Amino acid sequence: MEEEEALARLIALAGTSAPDAALLRAVVEEASELGARRALARLGLADEAARDDMSDLRQLLGAWRDAKTSAWKAAVDWAVRCGLALLVVGLAMKLGLPGLLR
Repeated sequence: MEEEEALARLIALAGTSAPDAALLRAVVEEASELGARRALARLGLADEAARDDMSDLRQLLGAWRDAKTSAWKAAVDWAVRCGLALLVVGLAMKLGLPGLLR
């Protein structure tokens, strides 16, 4: 509530006289600070544990990205191996190697 009162006092002060740059800057600073606090409170990030929560979320997101990258690499690796195996089988068939096994 103190921040809202400070903002109200600054706005009242700005209304009584010709506002200068310092007063306008103070009003903008107080308004932005109050808006940021309200936004964080609405997101549930206004308590002391919010920093730890955000750190945990960043670690989880990093782990997800690493897992996704690893899965794509494994899928490409298997696709290349299957392609090469098919190529070897095709060459063996073309060269008549199955006839030699009979």
